[in-house]
Amino acid sequence: MNAPVRAYVGLGANLGDAAGTLHTVLRELAATPGIQGCQASGFYRTAPVDAGGPDFINAVAALDTTLAPLALLDVLQALEARHGRQRPYRNAPRTLDLDLLMHGDTAMQSERLTLPHPRMHQRAFVLAPLQELTPALVLPQGPLPTLLAALTDQPIERL
Repeated sequence: MNAPVRAYVGLGANLGDAAGTLHTVLRELAATPGIQGCQASGFYRTAPVDAGGPDFINAVAALDTTLAPLALLDVLQALEARHGRQRPYRNAPRTLDLDLLMHGDTAMQSERLTLPHPRMHQRAFVLAPLQELTPALVLPQGPLPTLLAALTDQPIERL
């Protein structure tokens, strides 16, 4: 059996009971075989980035997992589908959005998955909860406080 690695998952929703959906999904992640030690940041309210629609509720979860990156992605996409995620167009409002941000120190680029997530350093709604969970984490683009300081044009409110 593989040793667990630390993975980070971004969670967001802006349709329906967004906060309720995130609470439910965090419980479902924690109960998934191959995932243990699911820890979540607080919830944050943010305006959509590159999209319209209602404000998002966002969080980040830190997971210890023995699942390979694509197997974990399959779990995340199955959870999105179970919670009514539809993809009518790019950046459409959504009942649930789960993004695999990092999977240990895995670096990969495939048609289905790029790790680390290629745009997380440009998103306050990822960096603020990530910093809450793991303040000393350094992304390839730099330390979290430095990256977050460059995104003052993205208002974010901790709930």
